[in-house]
Amino acid sequence: MTTARPVLGLRANIAQFTLLVVVNALVGGMLGQERTVLPLLAEREFGLASHTAALTSIVAFGAAKALTNLAAGSLSDRHGRKPVLVAGWLLAVPVPLLIIGAPSWGWVVAANVLLGVSQGLTWSTTVIMKIDLAGPARRGTAMGLNEAAGYLAVAVTALVTGHLAQAQGLRPAPFLLGLAFAAVGLGLSTAVVRETRGHALLEAEEQHAEHGAAGTAPPGIPTDREVFARTSLRDPTLSAASQAGLVNNLNDGLAWGLFPVLFTTAGLTAGRIGVLVALYPAVWGLGQLVAGTLSDRWGRKPFIVAGMLTQAAALGLVALGDTFAAWAVAAVLLGAGTAMVYPTLLATVGDVAHPSWRARAVGVYRLWRDTGFAVGALLAGLVADALGVHAAVWTVAALTAASGAIVAERMAEPHPAGPRSTSSRPLVRR
Repeated sequence: MTTARPVLGLRANIAQFTLLVVVNALVGGMLGQERTVLPLLAEREFGLASHTAALTSIVAFGAAKALTNLAAGSLSDRHGRKPVLVAGWLLAVPVPLLIIGAPSWGWVVAANVLLGVSQGLTWSTTVIMKIDLAGPARRGTAMGLNEAAGYLAVAVTALVTGHLAQAQGLRPAPFLLGLAFAAVGLGLSTAVVRETRGHALLEAEEQHAEHGAAGTAPPGIPTDREVFARTSLRDPTLSAASQAGLVNNLNDGLAWGLFPVLFTTAGLTAGRIGVLVALYPAVWGLGQLVAGTLSDRWGRKPFIVAGMLTQAAALGLVALGDTFAAWAVAAVLLGAGTAMVYPTLLATVGDVAHPSWRARAVGVYRLWRDTGFAVGALLAGLVADALGVHAAVWTVAALTAASGAIVAERMAEPHPAGPRSTSSRPLVRR
């Protein structure tokens, strides 16, 4: 029996693409189970008074996920996307069980190392697979749908677990939801998801044919070290995207670890904290559907710059606010700014990197982006312990604004639909 030749495009691959959207929603749900409950668990059940100590689980998660992202891109190029996805789900299954039974905070930190590895494999692979299927024309739309599914699931799960925690306690009820997500995600990925590496090879062939028609030689395949150097430093557009991704998740690490603590100081219940914690990723998730599609029409760079500056303003409002209403407005703004940035940064990497090394470039970008979780949690904890939670929020707001300025100066517009770049160095697709 012969295998059908792959076809690029969202419409041609709608069934598999939709399935991968569902799978990534389950990946997001695994993250969402912790967003409301874990900071409260650290304070109320394990008695962690130090903000830095309480945020160690997020540092562990971010470091593990960042390093795994780097490996996921290389592994998916060598062995295929599907085996990496299935391996990630296998590692997800013990996470909620470890947190439910944790006798000490060290067990929670260990569970989050495992969660970070799992998320690095599963989320990275769903991103790569959707980029494979979509082809170059609708890459922003594809990333908008992918990230929207993941972060809407984060929001819904954070809201539901907040209410479960208020009604039934911090353990075990909120984490049983995560166990169900892991079981369903593993089943779908094993039985129904199909390999997409052939679509990336097809796109590479088509690009090589275009190079040949234009009288130029097809690009050579760079080594892992060369891909790392290009994505991290040498290519101005890719490196600008990498630092913006890091700072974006730096402020998300702050939001995850300290926002529930800040909201508790105003006397909010776990249920109301859950609403605020869910509002930010809900707007983030829905907004990506719009931002990703519009970036296919108008270009990536304007959305990235505006999004970073909007996030900075939102964090300033969080620091100034002291009521549910003020924090709700700030959460909406923070979600909107993140929505402008998240799918467009991924689409930027897909625009610039050649299909032959694109999965590895995505892995390097996601290494830097998710290092932001660890850096943000550690920085926020240290500043909060030394100067207070509000000072930590202001510090991260300033870093976010500076990141937007770096993108404005350094990044060339990577998408043909975008405005002409003012960068002194032209964008060259390698």
